[in-house]
Amino acid sequence: MANILTGILLIVTFMLFIGYAMRGGNLTVGFFVMAVLWTIIGRVPFNQAITEIFTEPVLNYGKTAAYIIFGSWFGRVLVDTGIAGSISRKTEKVGKKRPVLATVLIALVIALIFTSSYGVGSAIAVGVILFPIMFSIGVPKHIAVTVFTMAIGAAMYVNNVLFVQFQVFFPEVKWGSHYQRFGFVAMGVQMLIVILFILFHAKKIRTGTPVIIESDESTVAKDVPSVTYVLPVLPVLLSIFAKWDAVPALLLSIILAFLATGNMKRYTKFVTMMNETAKHAISDIAGLLIMLFVLTMFQAAAIHAMSSFTSVFQSILPSNKLILVIIIAIAAPLSYFRGPLMLYGAGAATAAILIGTGMFDQYFLYGLLVVPSMMGVSACITQSWNLWAVQYAELDTKTFLLTGLPWAWAATVINLFAAYILL
Repeated sequence: MANILTGILLIVTFMLFIGYAMRGGNLTVGFFVMAVLWTIIGRVPFNQAITEIFTEPVLNYGKTAAYIIFGSWFGRVLVDTGIAGSISRKTEKVGKKRPVLATVLIALVIALIFTSSYGVGSAIAVGVILFPIMFSIGVPKHIAVTVFTMAIGAAMYVNNVLFVQFQVFFPEVKWGSHYQRFGFVAMGVQMLIVILFILFHAKKIRTGTPVIIESDESTVAKDVPSVTYVLPVLPVLLSIFAKWDAVPALLLSIILAFLATGNMKRYTKFVTMMNETAKHAISDIAGLLIMLFVLTMFQAAAIHAMSSFTSVFQSILPSNKLILVIIIAIAAPLSYFRGPLMLYGAGAATAAILIGTGMFDQYFLYGLLVVPSMMGVSACITQSWNLWAVQYAELDTKTFLLTGLPWAWAATVINLFAAYILL
């Protein structure tokens, strides 16, 4: 009887949490309340809960937090040294005569920058450079915003900083060749969809009305050596070919960015630049870090609470992986508005349930839930940089969602089958 009551309470609170997340509730608050509730509902002893739910998971997340901080710092350095702006403006030269080609090149530049850069601050800093370029060559606002958000989403498949955030749900999944081959395929698939999206709207881009937006002082072009253009992908290359960890790879790239752009010629200038970029980078992701620390508490609480119901979920879930992939492919839009297929939302509980059954390899489960989560990252209004892009372009939310949904869904379906094959 006690187990039945526990199961009912878990389901009810799970459904309430889905509703809360999908209505835009603060996720830090939501995850903490769920951690407390599921600790109580799961009847976890007090001392055990203090240690195993509210202490150890947070302390063990320190390594991942370091990756996030260095990734955000690298993104800020690329912008403030002028590297990101210089790369972006190279595409402007072909924009007047070939706006469609220029738009494709801009999408590729965005993906290039965000293979290693991370954070809403970096996205905004790059966006205030690229949006005026796209608007000035006649790209309609709803097309420009979708190109921007989906190109960033594509890059996130191989961005180690985002990988380690999702890795918390799947402790057996490691950053290595097994994942990387899928990550690059998934990135390639989504970028192909972005290019097809641009070509589909080619006529609208060619006949679009140019809109001139004045750049502020922070976006003024800086002269940087062309050799610096490889720096956005250097951390990824060092990780793949030299087997470096993300922290030294990002740190070396940061130092090289300062050095190559002349910001290390004078000691005082270097120290000021270093401090300012680090301060802005950490402030960009401060709220995210707190949410992720609280998320680890909820994850631990979910594992404890679900331990008694493994056999129940095993009897409900289809054991055939292909059937499960097809179900998730059809239900992929449930990742929107922090729904049950978005790991930065109610999907955290979905992940805990699936892993708790022990029925599937964690690499497979990673692909199964990360792919629809990337759909949310790419085209949902609740993603921070997507919301900023919509507001910056003065685009209404409905238009943004309707423009991106079918294309993001197509990329998601293909990548789910890629995960089935490769993971």
